[in-house]
Amino acid sequence: MFYLLSKVAGFFLMPSNAIAIAIALGLLLCFLGRRRAGLGLALAGTAALFACGLGPVGNLLILPLEERFPQPQLAESPDGIVVLGGAITDVVGGLRGGTLELNEAGDRILALIALAHRFPEAKIVFSGGSGALIDRAPVPEADLLAARKDELGLGDRAILIENRSRNTAQNALYSRAIAEPRPGETWLLVTSAYHMPRAVGAFRAAGFPVVAYPVDYRTGGPSDVFRPFARIGEGLQRTDIAFREWVGLAAYRATGRTDRLLPGP
Repeated sequence: MFYLLSKVAGFFLMPSNAIAIAIALGLLLCFLGRRRAGLGLALAGTAALFACGLGPVGNLLILPLEERFPQPQLAESPDGIVVLGGAITDVVGGLRGGTLELNEAGDRILALIALAHRFPEAKIVFSGGSGALIDRAPVPEADLLAARKDELGLGDRAILIENRSRNTAQNALYSRAIAEPRPGETWLLVTSAYHMPRAVGAFRAAGFPVVAYPVDYRTGGPSDVFRPFARIGEGLQRTDIAFREWVGLAAYRATGRTDRLLPGP
């Protein structure tokens, strides 16, 4: 139920969708004779469109998430590495015969490859099922990666596959069951920097302590916050990603999936 509600509510609350709905509803009200209310709603939606699409809203929302966990300097090999899915477009890959189609979060896969070669003795868990609400992928994301290990130069590398999870909380629970971490072991957690606070909080709640290894940064840091976007779509996408993550943090805190709103080091 939590998963279903999160997907349905997320569609309507997503800033880009909410803006489009507000503008359309405003125009409809004008057409129905409610000119004052309709015009006000349409103008508010248009203002939000430019603020989120070309303004700094998306960067201001995502920067605190990206800056929360610094990338560690690794002097010794960790005992294990957990890499979260979300980097492979599983629906497209599954429908096209199991190809690896990477999306914007592809840095997670690059980090997996680099860390696997750098630390050959470390266990590796790749956690990723399907996050689609309908038309689930024919092949889970983790299975797509497992089938293409040779192409990634990891043919001889053992990778533990977790292919049931559909959200971050399940990533944590199912990865812990597969990894079987022992007290005192050091496990790295690899995911996008903006997603790291919620991921670390979920792993802590699942009883799986991890060291954050953030990748896939979307901004260049504080000095990059007010850089204008070249396309409205780019700014809206950044705003959507950040907004979804903040809503996810609030929902996870409210349902006990993390022990605080914004987990930190």
